[in-house]
Amino acid sequence: MIDLHSHSTCSDGRLAPAELVAAAAENGVKTLALTDHDTVEGLARAGSAAASHDMAIVSGVEISVTWQRRTLHIIGLAFDPESPALTSGLAGIQASRLERAERTATKLEKLGIAGALARASVLAGEGQIGRPHFARLMIEDGYCKNMQQAFKRYLRPGKPGYAATEWASLTDAIDWIQAAGGIAVLAHPHGYGLSGAWRRRMVAAFAEAGGDAMEICTGTSKAEHVAVSARDAREYGLLASVGSDFHAPEQHWLSLGGLRPLPGDLTPVWQDTRFRTMA
Repeated sequence: MIDLHSHSTCSDGRLAPAELVAAAAENGVKTLALTDHDTVEGLARAGSAAASHDMAIVSGVEISVTWQRRTLHIIGLAFDPESPALTSGLAGIQASRLERAERTATKLEKLGIAGALARASVLAGEGQIGRPHFARLMIEDGYCKNMQQAFKRYLRPGKPGYAATEWASLTDAIDWIQAAGGIAVLAHPHGYGLSGAWRRRMVAAFAEAGGDAMEICTGTSKAEHVAVSARDAREYGLLASVGSDFHAPEQHWLSLGGLRPLPGDLTPVWQDTRFRTMA
């Protein structure tokens, strides 16, 4: 079983890299990509943990991109984590992430969430501060009942706790991944709230920028999503990837490795000559 999209405490996941690997192994995953947001910090620990679970780890990262004033996510797979181009690019995004966290905290403190930045930092631990950490504060303080409500009411674009940020360009993200010897994948194409026409523009722009693959099956994909994404991959000559986008055990609606099968006529990303696991 293969799962090429997952998160740990090094970004906004709830399991440490070693715990994530153990959970994936328990679910029968044999090849796992750790794709934390804009960081490769957890890869070495995931690789070390995999040895005791008979699991192969693929280097991964999920890069934040701004396209047409929207935020997209581009996954990098099977790259050299020490590539200068990728390392420099991610460092720039990390700086933007910290600045966004500071602005988000200021907005939430005005709404009555005391000590938002310091408390979110504690929740993030060794990882970066993200919106899910602020959502947890809002739940703790009784502003919301759950994560979905926190995002819907406060943390999505246009809401009072949202801080807009300019991320990497689509071309830059793809270039960094490919310069590191990796494969650039458009993540969860149905996860951005786009209309059908805008989704097709996004896939076309990704392909024109030199992207390699797109996620066909995610942890929340419906059969119709798989069919539409498969059609797009065929039209633009893209490889097919799969990934649960697992963040936390509380996500009872998805699981590590819990994915629909790829349509048989697509070429899986793991058949590409660049695809390799970590030593």
